[in-house]
Amino acid sequence: MTQEPSPHGAALRRFVDPAYQPLCGNLAEVREHIDAIDRQVVALLAERGRYVKDAARFKRDAFQVSAPARQQEVIDKVLRLAEEMGAYPEVVEACYRAMIAGFIAREQKDHAAMVDVEVQS
Repeated sequence: MTQEPSPHGAALRRFVDPAYQPLCGNLAEVREHIDAIDRQVVALLAERGRYVKDAARFKRDAFQVSAPARQQEVIDKVLRLAEEMGAYPEVVEACYRAMIAGFIAREQKDHAAMVDVEVQS
């Protein structure tokens, strides 16, 4: 039976790429950095969510909420960013597709709970 790796043990494998530079001395340090990044990511998701909620005010119906052309714009943009920043494009795309789907579902609920604004002539 395989056990979880020791968080404080030495590395058990190495990359063959000579340009690779280790970032941490052990798995515990790696996890600390990932946990810190997760806090930042969740804070950014909360901020993004506030803007998504605000966007619902400007949309007439469920189709405009889903905005398929805008979805593809966002995917194309983040794939370019992934390339520029050295991120794994397949991970960025999968994350964004899931995130967009979740935000659209939430925005649909927010949109449905709104009332039309009376336009002044």
